[in-house]
Amino acid sequence: MLPVPRHLSDLSPVWMSAALRRRYPGVVVRDVGIGPVEHGTNSRARVTLSLAGGEGPPSVFVKGPGTPANRLALLVLGALLTEAVLADRGAAFPLEHPAFYGGGVDRLRAACVVVSEDVVASGGRPHDARTPLTVESVRSGLEGLAALHAAYWERAIPPSLGRLRAWRLGPAWGAVSVASLARGLRRAADLGAEPLHLPKGVGARALGHQFRRSAAIAASGPRAVLHGDPHPGNTYVSSKGRTGFFDWQLARLGHWSHDVGYFLVGSLGVEDRRRHERELLRTYLDGLARVGVPTPSLDAAWARYRGTPAFGLATWLHTLSFGTFQPADVCMATIHRFASAYEDLGTARSDVAEP
Repeated sequence: MLPVPRHLSDLSPVWMSAALRRRYPGVVVRDVGIGPVEHGTNSRARVTLSLAGGEGPPSVFVKGPGTPANRLALLVLGALLTEAVLADRGAAFPLEHPAFYGGGVDRLRAACVVVSEDVVASGGRPHDARTPLTVESVRSGLEGLAALHAAYWERAIPPSLGRLRAWRLGPAWGAVSVASLARGLRRAADLGAEPLHLPKGVGARALGHQFRRSAAIAASGPRAVLHGDPHPGNTYVSSKGRTGFFDWQLARLGHWSHDVGYFLVGSLGVEDRRRHERELLRTYLDGLARVGVPTPSLDAAWARYRGTPAFGLATWLHTLSFGTFQPADVCMATIHRFASAYEDLGTARSDVAEP
């Protein structure tokens, strides 16, 4: 594994050469240019490279340690080390995603680093989470998720994927979750020009209960490899026009509906979702069926899909409550999409206890 720098400004030509040598054995980096460092869940920057020898990319994307508070939150979620382990092992998934070059973990400091392909230099364009995706972009993404899920559907996980586990929320999470959701709802009320239209009686306690039940479903079978966090800010359009997924730190084993509901509801504008969600769900199911995966009926899948907005809504209220993972306007745009689906789909009345 790579040693984990304390700051991205510490990246050196020697370090970057080591990071690239598995994929580019003869590479020698002469100089690095570190772009503006963005701070969110992690610190991250685009790094340009000048080479003294061998072949290598003109630039890479590097994620490094975030603030101590953010690292602690990721550790509690079991998400701190996942992507770094995947990057260290050169994991590759059967859908559009940035190539992993290298990764490192420092367990004593609870810190990690990930070096991956710069999708912008490869002709891609990251999506802005404030702006909903088009129907065709979501369709492309669902086709990719179907390929990902089908590849590992109820199968043993290869060593290159490390030790992916199912979702787990311990019993101590309950009280913490309710308090965080209450704070998130207050912040949403203060920040939102448009109120959240939640059904009467749905507050922090009810959402916390549904959040934990949804997490239990996400850990149930049939199990597949999940991206785990496929909101639009973790997606891009590739040079070939396909929807790709980056940021794999919440990758998990679990139920297909977690990725599908989270991506579809979180990515589409409200009117596009209302018009196209059923046909897009069929697109996903058709992708499974084409490769021989035993596929639920559309009605059964729809019943499960109706329950998924609870997890997304609660997740983004938690994110807003925490305050440092995502900008407030990104949180509010995403919360409104999930809140609208929660109301439209009758999620408060749906049976979210059954997969």
